[in-house]
Amino acid sequence: MIPSASEPHPRPPEPIVLRMFGIRKAFPGVVALDGVDLEVRAGEVHVLLGENGAGKSTLMKVLSGAHAMDAGRIELAGSEVAISGPRHARDLGIGIIYQELALVPDLSAAENVFLGREPRRGPGLVDRGAMVAASRRILQTLGASFDPGLPVRVLSIAQRQLVEVARALSLEARILVMDEPTSALTERETGALFATIRRLTSQGVAVIYISHRLDEIFEIGDRVTVLRDGRRVATREVDGADRRELVRLMADREIDERVPRPAARRGDELLRVEGLGRHGVLHDVSFRVHAGEIVGFAGLLGSGRTEVARAIFGIDPHDAGRVFMRGRPARISSPRDAIRAGIGLLTEDRKRQGLVLELSIRENIVLPVLGSMSRFGIVSRRMERERASKHAAGLRIKTPSLEQVVLNLSGGNQQKVVLAKWLACEVDVLILDEPTRGIDVGSKQEVYQLIHRLASEGVGIVLISSELPEIVGLADRILVMRAGRVVAELSGDEASQESVLAHAVGA
Repeated sequence: MIPSASEPHPRPPEPIVLRMFGIRKAFPGVVALDGVDLEVRAGEVHVLLGENGAGKSTLMKVLSGAHAMDAGRIELAGSEVAISGPRHARDLGIGIIYQELALVPDLSAAENVFLGREPRRGPGLVDRGAMVAASRRILQTLGASFDPGLPVRVLSIAQRQLVEVARALSLEARILVMDEPTSALTERETGALFATIRRLTSQGVAVIYISHRLDEIFEIGDRVTVLRDGRRVATREVDGADRRELVRLMADREIDERVPRPAARRGDELLRVEGLGRHGVLHDVSFRVHAGEIVGFAGLLGSGRTEVARAIFGIDPHDAGRVFMRGRPARISSPRDAIRAGIGLLTEDRKRQGLVLELSIRENIVLPVLGSMSRFGIVSRRMERERASKHAAGLRIKTPSLEQVVLNLSGGNQQKVVLAKWLACEVDVLILDEPTRGIDVGSKQEVYQLIHRLASEGVGIVLISSELPEIVGLADRILVMRAGRVVAELSGDEASQESVLAHAVGA
């Protein structure tokens, strides 16, 4: 049937800019990709979805030249290419933002944005003014206002994430890969990033977007491909896709996305903080945590939540206030003191602060408790294996062996190794700073169940999270911070996402 002149003509699909056929990649003991196909059109946001370890990041590292594939082929705009390395991929118009930040801490934000491509005023002369100005323009499109001349080491995790995004945008790539780009961003920064993505796709740029946040997929995605256990299991148009079906395809099982919160059984006081202060950062922060209680800390980026955790754990000094454990003063000037006092901290930056990436799963899990497994300075390897095996199995860490190097694990399994480390310590109070950042919906539910199990066993939990459904769903009490102060305390029953956000922004 020929459409009448008044009927809209269907829009033809955009040309295909990328085809990946039968991609295979294996690591020692693990097949990460097993014959994966992927097709991406110009001007679309193509979402890659899957649980941790499904192969999403590995597939993109093959595309970016960071990993050589064992089998398969890649076509760009219809022509087969053999990508020899990251520089070659960049020259072919492929840009990538990795989930784990890859910045040089002692260089400025601007120097990181243009690393290896610095604008020149002449032979050997870098035009620093032009470099800073160009970086500032890109960062401003992302809603960032910090000085690009600042060294990266003084920037927050969220600001570093924006530097990574700015570096990718500066490449003017025709295929742009974004691996969990919003994991550390505020709602405002995420909105600015999405506006930038829409501007890029309107110019024909293809965006491959990896995220565990299903809400983002439906807001920004055009098509979605689901990977499971290194294989492609489905590709769907986002319009008309069913949320529950996507979760089932990811996990091959039904998963309830809701955050459960059983009734708390509050016991004796474990941790008490009185008047904690650090000049210009924290101001008169006081709170208590009881056995079996989950105390949440909410607030916007820079509100002081992480700074409270670092001060209690002895990473950063504080110039006012006192910390008590079980009613007795705790003199904590280092993480070693905190662990001895019975406090553990899962940091928000697991790779730089929570793990030794070159060591095995076993070595990372037992690292804080080696003293308890040694005699006359000799560590019992049998005790190491037993302790590590117990907690690795309890957290369902996907690995062929406890001797697997942690660097080769997916982000979600790395997070489980950090959790296992603190379980091995058997601490009384466990501070969790963004415990589900960058992990999939199935792993999130496992972390939630672990938190509830620890609380039921009498551990006091301090939960810091930027995800409002998570903090409202899990916490028995919520302390809201703003500008380094606790501005509100809400019980779990009276808290809502709206009330927490209102206090956080000062409304």
